[in-house]
Amino acid sequence: MKQPILLLLFALVIAACQQDKKQASANQYNIIPQPVSLTAKTGQFKITGDTKILLASADEGLKTAAAHLASLLIKATGTTVAPVEGSAQKDAILFSLDPSIANDEGYTLSVTPYEVTVKSKTGAGAFYAIQTLRQLMPVEAEAGKTASLSIPCVEITDAPRYGYRGMHLDVGRHFFGVDDVKKYIDLLALHKFNRFHWHLTEDQGWRLEIKKYPKLQTVAACRNETLIGHYNDTPQKYDGKKYCGYYTQEEAREIVRYAAERFVTVIPEIEMPGHGLAAIAAYPELGCTGQPAEVGTKWGIYDNVFCPNEVTFKFLEDVMTEVMDIFPSKYIHIGGDECPKTAWENSGFCQGLIKKNSLKDEHGLQSYFIQRMEKFLNSKGRSIIGWDEILEGGLAPNATVMSWRGTEGGIAAAKQRHDVIMTPTDFCYLDYYQSQDPAEPLAIGGYLPLDKVYGYEPTPAELTPEEAGHILGVQANVWTEYMADFAKVEYMAYPRACALAEVAWSAKEARNYDNFTGRLAHHLKRLQALAVNVATNLYDVKATISAGDGKGILVGLSPKMEGIEIRYTTDGSEPTTASALYEKSILMEKSGTLKAVPFQNGKPVGRGAEAPFKLHKAAGKTISLTNFPAEKYSGAGPGSVINGVAGPTERYGGSEWLGFEGKDFIAIIDLGAETDLNTLTMRFFNGPGQWVYPPKELEVATSSDGSQFQSLGKMASIAAGESKLVEVQFPLTQVKTRYLKVFAARYGLIPEGAQGAGNEAWLFVDEIVVE
Repeated sequence: MKQPILLLLFALVIAACQQDKKQASANQYNIIPQPVSLTAKTGQFKITGDTKILLASADEGLKTAAAHLASLLIKATGTTVAPVEGSAQKDAILFSLDPSIANDEGYTLSVTPYEVTVKSKTGAGAFYAIQTLRQLMPVEAEAGKTASLSIPCVEITDAPRYGYRGMHLDVGRHFFGVDDVKKYIDLLALHKFNRFHWHLTEDQGWRLEIKKYPKLQTVAACRNETLIGHYNDTPQKYDGKKYCGYYTQEEAREIVRYAAERFVTVIPEIEMPGHGLAAIAAYPELGCTGQPAEVGTKWGIYDNVFCPNEVTFKFLEDVMTEVMDIFPSKYIHIGGDECPKTAWENSGFCQGLIKKNSLKDEHGLQSYFIQRMEKFLNSKGRSIIGWDEILEGGLAPNATVMSWRGTEGGIAAAKQRHDVIMTPTDFCYLDYYQSQDPAEPLAIGGYLPLDKVYGYEPTPAELTPEEAGHILGVQANVWTEYMADFAKVEYMAYPRACALAEVAWSAKEARNYDNFTGRLAHHLKRLQALAVNVATNLYDVKATISAGDGKGILVGLSPKMEGIEIRYTTDGSEPTTASALYEKSILMEKSGTLKAVPFQNGKPVGRGAEAPFKLHKAAGKTISLTNFPAEKYSGAGPGSVINGVAGPTERYGGSEWLGFEGKDFIAIIDLGAETDLNTLTMRFFNGPGQWVYPPKELEVATSSDGSQFQSLGKMASIAAGESKLVEVQFPLTQVKTRYLKVFAARYGLIPEGAQGAGNEAWLFVDEIVVE
């Protein structure tokens, strides 16, 4: 009898082990950001009422981190677990310091069926280990009161790539209460961000109590009304409602304390010398004219900026003194961006100051302004961060540059051995549209999908290893002109902030977008359990249209995710599970509307894609451009303008519009053979509020050999009117040709009085329809 019993016991043990393996393999360890090293193990650690949180030392950082874990467990299980000092034992979560760990924010995490061991160099590392533990817990734990709580066994070694991992929030355009800001910080902590850039002052509102200047609360914190709709809408409309809001100093201190408990440093921003209209409205003597002003009611840039006189510097030094008393951060952000020079150009005082200090021009005066404020802050033991315009006219000696207008500013600063935080609009501006769906909520413009954020590499390849050491990290920015409530902030920020969290934390070579989206699908459920209004477009179908090489029009569909299949039609009918299954690029051979829908388990999931094709005589032919568009507005390449699909009429971002900054549009289209033509129609975007203007002139020429062209004439005085879309039809009466040359001359410098005056206007070009 002994042998059968032993065999039965052996079989039960094998079955249990196999079940453990199934559990381990089923759990995908959906951690964001991805750890440096993760080894899956079999089994689970069960958290019960007997589980203890133990501290191997009385380190304050460990206490703070352990207290955070205790609060998570109270919410998850309803059981109070108070951290106490102790050593390793069964059914315990033990925290200890390990000075051998190289990175101050690094940690090791070991989960066995009997205990959890966390080792870190500092309390910050222990806190990040807790965020990893949290993401290993069931999603249901976020909702609270789970009957049982288990963590899959695992061995993790982890540390961040960058020391600065930031998220920004603009509370000047729209104000968000203390509870909203705390929730924002909670989400930063969950994703291992360690800097909260708090944009506190703007033309449209001053949001921090300054006791020495009470009018900043009674006047600067309120605007009479707010622009509704988009800035480019004509005519502009307003809601007619007074809008107010500011944080008391006690509230600001509470937020600083709350963030510190989550190992997040709050960096306050007080804008100067531009974006100061709200303060000038409260104290007109801060402007160069001294004339009364009103707090801004619409978005954009205002000419009324701080005047670099002693009254202004006294005001700003007083303000900074109170700011430093609230915020212990090493860094104070002083803005420095988008400062029009008109007021200074027209000020006798400013012109005299330029001459007196042998400054080159108004850019030099801005440098003088920034350097003076830097000296004051340095004298108090603080350092400044400024937007990359502070490079103009000479960089302040100890300044850190926040590179937002691309990577050029960051590269220039790093080469000058200045520290840099990378936050370029192309990859880090979360106020841009994240989907090309026409139903997407109103945004400022642009197009920044999830995969583009994830693909960002913050350290420019042009830098030497020594220069690259000055890239402190990366930050995403949330500007709130078009985010009137916190739910919209969450929608715009997440899940794109998840992607940037991984860019900031994980090694470049370890990042894989398909792997990320697999983890993100699970992580989104966690965020939803936390009542975060996430954008759920992960499964949305994205159509990528390739054209311009003479091989016709090819359509690629994504995403390619496990368990997701895309069904499509090309006749405008709604796809079903019986429609064609997408497996490879689709060749569009005739006009019609392509529709595609993602399915999971036979049911639609996510939004579909729709693209109406008009296969005109240039569609799918060969095109070459003399000037290339700006990288961030390069669509799907030059072929975007002859792919048979018209771009959206309300916004210029996305794959159909090509944007040119300071360049003319010059294209040669090879029709492949001599072709009879009647008309050429072009579409241009008109958005003066965003520096976008139609061309001042359009010329079309023909050629039989692609070398020698004969002009068919020019069309000047292209009327823009109030429409965002300018459509121009160029007659091609009795024309037969193989090659067409299209020349659209850029508008040139933006006129005085308009947004961006003195800068080159942008030119945005859509489909060239040849019939």
